Amino acid sequence: MKYLWTTIQVENLDESIAFYHDIVELPLNKRFAVGEDVEIAFMGDGETNIELLYNKKTAKDYHREGISLGFKVTSLTETMEVLKAKDLKISDVFSPNPHTSFFFVKDPNGVNIQFVEEK
Repeated sequence: MKYLWTTIQVENLDESIAFYHDIVELPLNKRFAVGEDVEIAFMGDGETNIELLYNKKTAKDYHREGISLGFKVTSLTETMEVLKAKDLKISDVFSPNPHTSFFFVKDPNGVNIQFVEEK
């Protein structure tokens, strides 16, 4: 079995596409409508894929607590500087062991995005 993607129900598809493209650096692979009420965008490259799903009837009805998506970065310090320049609120840095450090930002829908540096 192969893992394919994570689906995130979004409140604003354009804003979410911009976040995952500009902040997480995932390319937009495809975007399409499903009927009159639903629009889907697939973001990703290779093994990392995210499906952004907008349903105008239920866009604000989803709870996103407890969800976290982790992305490996080369430099935590450089990533923090870039995100601060984009006025994103950054969590404290956590180092659960000597080999890993990370911090979080929230995507436009309240999903925790974790940036991880492995040492």
